[in-house]
Order: sequence, then structure tokens, then C-alpha cells
Amino acid sequence: MPTKVQLLSVIIPVRNEESCVTKTVEALLLTLRKAEAPFEIITVDDQSTDGTRALLMELMRKNHEVRYLENTMEPGFGNAVQSGLSKMKGDAAVIFMADQSDNPDDVVTYREKLNEGYDCVFGSRFVKGGRVIGYPFPKLILNRLANKLIQFIFGIRLNDTTNAFKAYRRKVVRGCQPLLSPHFNLTVELPLKAIIRGYTWTVVPIGWQNRKSGSAKFKISEMGSRYVFIILYAWMEKYFSRGDYHRSKRDNKGRRLS
Repeated sequence: MPTKVQLLSVIIPVRNEESCVTKTVEALLLTLRKAEAPFEIITVDDQSTDGTRALLMELMRKNHEVRYLENTMEPGFGNAVQSGLSKMKGDAAVIFMADQSDNPDDVVTYREKLNEGYDCVFGSRFVKGGRVIGYPFPKLILNRLANKLIQFIFGIRLNDTTNAFKAYRRKVVRGCQPLLSPHFNLTVELPLKAIIRGYTWTVVPIGWQNRKSGSAKFKISEMGSRYVFIILYAWMEKYFSRGDYHRSKRDNKGRRLS
């Protein structure tokens, strides 16, 4: 029988999102409470310089399911996510964006798929049933080219690797250590390592809409070389590591078996 998710941790990295983070968390709370399954929401303040911290503290004070953490490492999306993963109480984690781009209903779908026995659930905006609203055309073209390249290099059917909104069982997070990406390239490192290291996964259609307020934190000009680095790193592991990091050689805590 598949191991059911007893507690789901939803991790939200947040940097200067005072205009939308309250709506994001409240929408998640409403949806997950209706689903009547245990959850926690971990908001990780990535060293915000606006009023975000006060809003997160207020959300935690009013809602027992909400926890507040600070990213004490160097600022960066990846470091903030890793801070949340290191403190999660759940046996599975969903990475969720603070800018209202992700659909809370899809988190419920992720849990259902995990409960079917999968180790990972990867959402795709670009499969049948997926929805994209307001994606700037130049970024859309670059996104599709980058994901097609990843598909080709790794020989996988996943066509939205770069999207952060994914779910992982705790054993996958442990088994994908060490995580090297302090920035948005973590969105590529985690799923590629999970696939390469032999964890089971499935793809589901998800909805995505461009932010309505605030400013995007992802900068293509800054991230290009970082993505190339982590893709090459994962490619070398796939073809040259001789399976040293495969799940068959590690226990449920990610420790190497003798």
C-alpha cells in the first residue's frame, strides 16, 4: 500500500511581497482547510526590505497552521527554499510562490498524487489541461526553448522543469542533498536530481497566472549562467557518477548504504 502523506508542508519563499503575500497565504488556508487534511504553511522571509516581515508575523499570529522563518543564509530564492525544507515538519513538501501565480487547488491535486505512491509530483503549465495567463511573450519563448533543451539533454518527458511549483516527499529532499543552488536554479536542480537518483514521479497539469502586483524577482540576465552550471552538473551526475547517488544505494534518510 502507498504511504499516505500525514502532514503536508507548503513552503513559500518571500522577498518584498507586501502587496500580495497576505492574499496568497489566505487563499491557501481556505483551500487546504476545505480539503480537511493536515498541513502547515512555512513562510520564509528572504531578507525583505519592505513591510513583508510584519505581514508574515501577523499571518502566523492569526493562523495556527502558519509558521514564520527567516532565511539566515545569503539572500536568494534557493537559500530561502532550503531554509524551509530544513525546518519542515511534514513528510512531504510543496514549493509555492508568494506572488499569487500558483493555484492553491493544485496543491490538493499534488497531495492526492503523492498518496497514490509517487515520490514527486511535477506540475506542468504546458500539457493538456494546463493554463497560462499573462505570460510575457519573450519570457515564454525563452522558457519553452530552455525546457525543450532540458528534455533533449536528459531524455525526459517533463516539459516544465524550470517551474518551481512541485511536490517532494521528505525522503526525496534528503536523497537530493547536497543542494548547490542558492538562487532560482534550485527549481531545476531538485527535479533533475530526483529523476536521476531514481525517485518515482508523475506530471499533472496546473494553472499559472502572471503576478498582478509587485515586481518579479527572477532576472534572466542574472540566471542564465547559473542555470547552465546546474544543468551541466546534473548531466555529469547522470552520465558519469556510475549510479553512486541513486536511491538504491541510500536509505530513507538519504544516507549512503554500505
